[in-house]
Amino acid sequence: MMQFDQGLAEAEKLMARRAYEPAHRICMQALERDPEAAAAWFLLGVLAADHGNVGRAADLFEKAAALAPVDPRPRAHLARTLMLLNEQADAVAAAEIAAALHPRDAVTLDTLGVVFSRAGLHARAIPFFEAAVESHGRNAELLFNLGASRQFLGDFAGAEAAYAGAVAVDPAAHRAWSSRVTLARQTPERNFRPELERLFATHAHDPERALHLAHALAKTCEDLGDPAAALAWLQRGKALRRARAGYDPDADARVFEAAAATFAAGDRAAGFRSDAPIFVVGLPRTGTTLVDRILSSHRDVESLGELANFGLLVKRMAGTASSLVLDPPTLRAGRAVDPEALGRAFLDDVAGLRGASARFVDKMPLNVVYAGLIHRALPDARIVCLRRHPMDSCLANYRQLFATGIPQYDYALDLEDLGRYYLGFDRLVAHWRAVLPPDRFREVAYEDLVHDQEARTRGLLAFCGLDWDPACLAFHENAAPVATASSVQVRQPMYASSIGRWRAYGDGLTPLRRILESGGLDVEVDRA
Repeated sequence: MMQFDQGLAEAEKLMARRAYEPAHRICMQALERDPEAAAAWFLLGVLAADHGNVGRAADLFEKAAALAPVDPRPRAHLARTLMLLNEQADAVAAAEIAAALHPRDAVTLDTLGVVFSRAGLHARAIPFFEAAVESHGRNAELLFNLGASRQFLGDFAGAEAAYAGAVAVDPAAHRAWSSRVTLARQTPERNFRPELERLFATHAHDPERALHLAHALAKTCEDLGDPAAALAWLQRGKALRRARAGYDPDADARVFEAAAATFAAGDRAAGFRSDAPIFVVGLPRTGTTLVDRILSSHRDVESLGELANFGLLVKRMAGTASSLVLDPPTLRAGRAVDPEALGRAFLDDVAGLRGASARFVDKMPLNVVYAGLIHRALPDARIVCLRRHPMDSCLANYRQLFATGIPQYDYALDLEDLGRYYLGFDRLVAHWRAVLPPDRFREVAYEDLVHDQEARTRGLLAFCGLDWDPACLAFHENAAPVATASSVQVRQPMYASSIGRWRAYGDGLTPLRRILESGGLDVEVDRA
């Protein structure tokens, strides 16, 4: 086990107070005395991770783990850094080693739960979250993590209990509040509006807390039949976050333009031959999770969730210097990447995530920008692009609480920005429709799927080269975890209540409507 002498124990306390320089100095002094001081290497790894140097942190945790092989802490932190590096299979392997060392402290137990959860192994994660809560029950973050995994597995009663526990410990536990109100419809007899309004007034100047609390209030107001109040709360909550984000609509427009140039009319796809992948793409909140569940209910298909692998491989193999994974220079350089090598690398990269199924779904919506490169690299892969009425699409994105700190979703902080983003997306999909083979790229309208479930499901399966499986009609009975915003909805049979939802918001959506109509869209036509 790692030994923390008085100096290293003090360094750990300093780090908890973010006094990084003296903590670093103590660790280096400890290593001068003993180069094999595992605890010093471990704390240096924590320092590196806290400063965003994840690759360096992984090396330091590896060193600490080698010096203290029976201590689960460095191996658990190594697993977490590997997950951040998108080395998922290695992360899970490291987490399993740490788990076998029987950790007892809440931090390590929670770290392992987070690793398993991010790998989609929510059933594996829950015992670690439960043990962490048992070890240190009065901690809102631990209870929130437990609730989230229960929610993803469809245990909504268990999730409610965990979220309720979190807000009991910390009444301002904003993430627990925003998740809690999504579990069930709020009613006049049972809702948390007074508490949420008091909390918002207290935290109105904190961008993240205000955003979460405003979304919780918006969901509550919508459930109570007051869409105007819901929209007002969304606008209040998003305004401060948008001011801090510095979103540039022109930057996204340039990305869409560069994406279209990755595959032009007359281009030839000569990549790696495999029909195993099915890419489900589109805007978020337009039915991508629904189609993923339909397809993965088929006996020959499994879902791997939302994978970042393809985009990360394009970045790595393109070798561009920018810090951004997705930008115009990387997309332009992606055209020069050996397509067969890229296709093979993708399949190798996800091999450790796959089970025995012949086919798999990657349902990362953002892969729509990579559709041209995907077809170059994997010409036999199917790409299913979800479409939805433009007003419903944009409203659904505006209503969605995306993870903070991910700039790709900053377009959803403002209605006019959303409209411009939708127009760029619409132009890009029109380009893919024109240049990609129709037996490899297909648009699926969410509304058509809802109104004519069996016929559209049969057509979807045929496009993917799959025979008929009636289980695809009972997608809501699929017991696999759902780690997306649709975790509640996709456990219900098909429903049409979200179609045309935008009309209830009336004049509040006028700025969005004007942008869409200026781009040539007729929003009165009920089509995607």
